[in-house]
Order: sequence, then C-alpha cells, then structure tokens
Amino acid sequence: MKAASKPIVTGIIMSPPPAPSHGSFQSETAHLLRSLMGAGRVLTQCPISTADGVKAADVAWASPERLRELGVQVCFAHAPDICWEVLSPSNTEAEIQEKMALYFDAGAREVWLCAQSGAMNFFGPGATRPMRASKLCPGFLRQVELP
Repeated sequence: MKAASKPIVTGIIMSPPPAPSHGSFQSETAHLLRSLMGAGRVLTQCPISTADGVKAADVAWASPERLRELGVQVCFAHAPDICWEVLSPSNTEAEIQEKMALYFDAGAREVWLCAQSGAMNFFGPGATRPMRASKLCPGFLRQVELP
C-alpha cells in the first residue's frame, strides 16, 4: 500500500495595508503632477526593476523618452524620471534611504517623499539633504493638502 504524500505548505508574509490617507495622497499627487507636467505620464504603483528586484513607487512620472523605453514591457528597466513615496509609520529611515538609492541607481532623476502630514521633500541623485523644490516640476507644492 502506498503512503499518502504530505501536502507542501508555503506561507506568504503580508504587510498590513496602508491607511486610507496613503491612497488619498497618491491620488492627489497624481492629479497635481498630471496638471503641472504636461507631456509624459503619471503612474501609480509603478513597477521598477532595481538591483534588489522589482519595487513599486507609489506614484511616478515618466517622460515621453522613458515611456518609449518602456514600450510593451510590464516593468520599467530604467526608473521613471520622478519616483514618489508616501511614508508609512512602519517605514524605517534605513528602508527609505535604501529605496531612494535603488531608484537613483535605476535611473530616477528625482525621488520625492511625502510625510503622513503631507509635507514634501525632493531629492536629487547623491543628495543628502532635500532640495528646496523639484527641479523637474518646480511648481509642485511643499505641502500636499487632502481635499
């Protein structure tokens, strides 16, 4: 008589979903970026191939050139020009610094961080301190207000 095989059990580690304000900041930023940038495309949950696997920027803006590079691929091989992250209480400083470095290494021209308060910080490659304003979108607000 043949012994029954045991099922293989695998687990998925899930992180808690973000707070509702996370998505609200994403949509408000996407709206503001779209109205300010003109050519190019705003993307949410944008997949980017990095040295540490695929990461998803909360919001990104890709120039027409980056969009041509993307073509029909499902993931950006070179990061969009702007990669934007909403900070969550669970994010550590080291985690955010690593994600910023991965985006810049993948070719991002700027990385934007949005605090839970809506305060914005804009970074360029190699910068240790935030810039006063985005160089790619100088009219973007320093404080995102939710309607």
